[in-house]
Amino acid sequence: MPKNNIAVVLFFCAGLTSLAGSDAAPDLRGVWMAAAGVGASLERAQVIVDPPDGKIPYRPEALAIRRQNFINRATADPESKCFQPGVPRAAYVRSPLQIFQNDRAVYIVYQDAHSYRIIYLNGSSHNEGLGFGMGDSRGHWDGNTLVVDVTSFTDSTWLDGSGTYHSDQLHVVERYTRTTPDTILYEATIDDPKVFTRSWKIRLPLHLQKGTEIQEDECEEGENGRRYHVRKR
Repeated sequence: MPKNNIAVVLFFCAGLTSLAGSDAAPDLRGVWMAAAGVGASLERAQVIVDPPDGKIPYRPEALAIRRQNFINRATADPESKCFQPGVPRAAYVRSPLQIFQNDRAVYIVYQDAHSYRIIYLNGSSHNEGLGFGMGDSRGHWDGNTLVVDVTSFTDSTWLDGSGTYHSDQLHVVERYTRTTPDTILYEATIDDPKVFTRSWKIRLPLHLQKGTEIQEDECEEGENGRRYHVRKR
């Protein structure tokens, strides 16, 4: 997304949020961010709650690929090269996200790579046959929890910075629950029969970032032609 387009997306979402939202829906609006370090390695961050041993249930052939990814992670990680972070990784990269909502949809704008998602709440079907870096999202409310079904992925993103990858068969079910005014409990159940022997689940808090806003995420191209983030200090 070109420079300053993030401001256009934020303005568009803010306008939608100003419309009458559902009185019954919990309020998830705000700027949120996971604790530092979660995105580097899900296993090391100890956010995997199923399986109980906290290990990702790789197929043997997939584990070999993941090990190679880990060795080459400094140059192979798609997120570090300014590609979209993907789902669920977008929730726990090293930058915040902002949630807007109304009675038709929930809108999430990510600082990382200017990514965004529209989570439709109207019961419509998924878009089939196309692969998206951020998947295709459909949501509904389960009590005070937003449940999001995400399909139609490409295989171009990783799930963390240690080389945990997925195929185009990835299926993610997210749950967003505002447990306190300053906390959203985020859960994601991850399934990919090409890469994992079973589904597995992560759980982590997202913390409200008071007095902050989404910033421009600049990318530059180095001498080797590789794009990289220019982090604000």
